[in-house]
Amino acid sequence: MTTTTNLSGGGGGGGGGGGAEDRVLATAQQIVQSLNTPKEVRDDMLLIFKSFDNRLSGISDLIKGEDSNNNNEDELQRFQDAEKVILGLDASLNSEPSRHFASLDSQNVAVDYFSAVDEIISFMDHFSIDPPPFDDGRSVHFMVERAENAIQLAMSRLEDELRHALIRNTIPLNAESIHSSAKRISLSFASHIDENLDSFGDTGSDRGYDRFHSRGASFGDDVVVDLVNPDAVFELREIVDRMVRSGYERECLQVYSSVRRDALDECLVILGVERLSIEEVQRIEWKSLDEKMKNWVQAVKVAVGVLLFGEKRLCDSVFGDLDENYEMKEICFNETSKGCVLQLLNFAEAVSICRRSPEKLFRILDMYEVLRDALPDLEALFSDEFVIGEVRGVLGGLGEASKGTFAEFENCIRNENSRRQVITGDVHPLSRYVMNYLKLLVDYGEHLDLLLEIRDEDLYRFQNDFGGDGSQFESMSPLGRRVLLLMSQLESNLGEKSRLYEDNAMQHVFLMNNLHYLVRKVKDSDLGKILGDDWIRKRGGQIRQYATGYLRASWSKALSCLKDDGTGGHSSSASKMALKEKFKNFNACFEEIYRIQTAWKVPDEQLREELRISISEKVIPAYRSFYGRFSSQLDGRHVGRYIKYTPDDLETYLSNLFEGTPDVLNQTRRKGT
Repeated sequence: MTTTTNLSGGGGGGGGGGGAEDRVLATAQQIVQSLNTPKEVRDDMLLIFKSFDNRLSGISDLIKGEDSNNNNEDELQRFQDAEKVILGLDASLNSEPSRHFASLDSQNVAVDYFSAVDEIISFMDHFSIDPPPFDDGRSVHFMVERAENAIQLAMSRLEDELRHALIRNTIPLNAESIHSSAKRISLSFASHIDENLDSFGDTGSDRGYDRFHSRGASFGDDVVVDLVNPDAVFELREIVDRMVRSGYERECLQVYSSVRRDALDECLVILGVERLSIEEVQRIEWKSLDEKMKNWVQAVKVAVGVLLFGEKRLCDSVFGDLDENYEMKEICFNETSKGCVLQLLNFAEAVSICRRSPEKLFRILDMYEVLRDALPDLEALFSDEFVIGEVRGVLGGLGEASKGTFAEFENCIRNENSRRQVITGDVHPLSRYVMNYLKLLVDYGEHLDLLLEIRDEDLYRFQNDFGGDGSQFESMSPLGRRVLLLMSQLESNLGEKSRLYEDNAMQHVFLMNNLHYLVRKVKDSDLGKILGDDWIRKRGGQIRQYATGYLRASWSKALSCLKDDGTGGHSSSASKMALKEKFKNFNACFEEIYRIQTAWKVPDEQLREELRISISEKVIPAYRSFYGRFSSQLDGRHVGRYIKYTPDDLETYLSNLFEGTPDVLNQTRRKGT
C-alpha cells in the first residue's frame, strides 16, 4: 500500500515530488535493465509501466538514450578494430613494397581488409551526419579525423592494388593472338596492290593487279575477347566499389584508365601503328607508306571490332554495379580508349593531306571505307562527342583526299604524251596501267558514287572531244561518267601513239592489240556493267576493222604479184620471164613480211590465231591458184630460184607470225634443207 501511495501520490512540495519522481524512474530503469532481457521484452515492460503510472512515461527515452550510448560504444570499438587492420596490413606490406594481396598466404587477409574499409566508411557516414558525445570525453571531430586518415591510407593501398591487379591479370596479346581474333570476324586485309602504280611498267604482266580484292567483313560481328582474366573481375569490382564509396572516384579512374591505355598502346604497336607526326608521315617513301597504310586498315578493324568492344565490356563488368555512378563507366571507357582512337586518326589525317599521287588512291579508299564502316560502332561505344567529331572530321578529310587523288589520276592520263614505242606492236603499258587501275576502282563504286560530284564540263568533253553519245552519258552514275571519260581519253591517247609507227600495217596491229585488251578487261570485270554491252559491241566492230586494215596494208602488194594479167598464157620466153618476175617479186614480198612480222606480237592467243586464219584465207587460195596454173610452165636447172615455196610451205610459215621472235625465211629454209 505504501508503494502505491508513493507512485500515485501528490503530497509534498514541488521539490520533494520531483525528487520522488526521479527516484521512481531510476528504480524502474534499474529493474528493466537488471532483467537482461531482449529489447522486444523490455519494450513490452515499458508499455506496462507507462500504463501503470503516467510518471513513468519518460523512462522510454532514458532507456533509448542508454541504448544509443551503448551502440556508439560498440561502433567505436568496431572502428578501432578496423583501424588496426588497416594500419597493421599497411605496415606489413610497406616493409616489402613488391608484396600485394595476391602474394599473401591467405586470401582472408584481403577479405578482412575490405571489411575493415567498409567499417571505416560506415563509421564516417554515421558520425558525420549525427555526431554524439562519447562517455570518455573524446571529441567526434578527433575520431572523424582518425577515420579520414585511415581511409586515406586504405585508398592509397587500394590504388596500388588496383594497378597491380590490372597489370597482373591483363591477358598478354601478341601478333598471333590479335590476328587470330581478327580472323574470327572474317578480316582479310587488302593486298591487291603489290606492285606500284606510279609508272607504266613494260613487263606486259598483269600480276598483282588481277588478284581478288577482298576488303574484309563488316563490323559488329559477335566477337568476345577477354582483355583481362575473367577471374580477376570480382577483385577489381571489390576495389573499385570501395574507392568510389570513399569519394576516390577520380583516383580510381586515373589508375584504371592509365593501365588500360598502356595495354591498348602496346596492341597498336603489335599491329604496326607507330606514333608519327604529320611531317614524318609526309617524308616516308611510298613503298614504306603503302605498308603502313595497309597496317592501319588492319589496325582499325581489330581495334574497333575486337579491342574497343572488349574494353567496353570490361568497363561494364567492373563499373556496372555502381548504379549511382552510371556515368563513371562511360567516362572511364572514354578516358581509356580515346587515346587509341586519336592515335589512329592522327595517321589518317596525315595521309589525307599528303601529296596527291595516283598510286595512293586505293589505300586511301581502303582507309576511308574502313573508317566509314567503323563510325556507327564508334558512335555506339563513345559518349564523348569530341572523339566522334574527330572521327567524322578525319573521315571527311579522307573523302576529299580520295577525290583529289582520283582527279590527279585523270590528269595523269589526260596529259600522258610520251613518244615511247612498243617495238613489237604489243599492248602498251599505258593500256595495262589504266585498265588495271579502273578494274580495281570499280570495287569502290558505292563509295566513289557518293564522293564524286556530277560536273557539267564532263558532258561537254565527252560530246565535243570524243564525239560521244550525250544521252548515254547523262544516264550514268558519277563514277560511270568518269570511267567512260577515262576510257575515251585512253582510246584517244592510243590513237596518237599508233601514229608513231611508220608502217601502216603495224599501226593497225597496235590498235587491234590494245583495243582487244581493253575489251577483254571490260568484259572480265564489273567495268562491263558500267560501260554496257553497246560499248563492247562497238569496240568489237572496230577490232575487225583494224584487222581488215592490217590485211590491206600488209598483203596487198604481195597479192598483186599473183594477178593474172595475161602474160602466163603463152610459152614464149617473154612470158616465162614475166612469170619468173612475178614469183620472184612475191617471194621477196613474202620474205620481207615474214622477217618483219615474226618480230611483231599479238599476245592474245585467240586473236593471234584468228588473224593468221584471215591471212591464210586471203593469201593461200590466191597463191595456190597461181602456183597451180603457172608453176609447170617454168622448168630448168634454176627453177628453184623462182618457185621457192609450195602453198603448204606458206601455210606453215604463216603460223610463225606474231610470236614476237624475229626470223628470216631464207635461213629457215636452209636449216630445213
